[in-house]
Amino acid sequence: MPVETGEQLAFGVAAFSILLGLTMMIAPGFALRVLGFAPPEGRSGPYGEMRSTMGGFYFGSGLAAILVAQPFVYFSLGVAYALAAFGRILSILSDGGTTLRNYILLVVQLILAALPLFYFFGII
Repeated sequence: MPVETGEQLAFGVAAFSILLGLTMMIAPGFALRVLGFAPPEGRSGPYGEMRSTMGGFYFGSGLAAILVAQPFVYFSLGVAYALAAFGRILSILSDGGTTLRNYILLVVQLILAALPLFYFFGII
């Protein structure tokens, strides 16, 4: 278990990523509804995409960060969340995605990006 505050926060982000990934893998319908998506009737493709691409990525990146517990792995986790936040900003600016849900998820992604990056750069 991490002993430094910064590493504890980065560890928490990794654990949260595992929780997100498991939720997407085990309950893809719930995850799709929370994100505001509804798959077309009779189509199972969105469930597979949610389980594999999204759930697997979040679960795998969080698990790798916890198992390896090295600053550069936490750095990669922070960069991934930062780029996800950047993609959300692009969506808000260019896709007309100015919704409360998008702004809330943007703040969450920025926090999830900041904590491991702050640990890596020695800010916390």
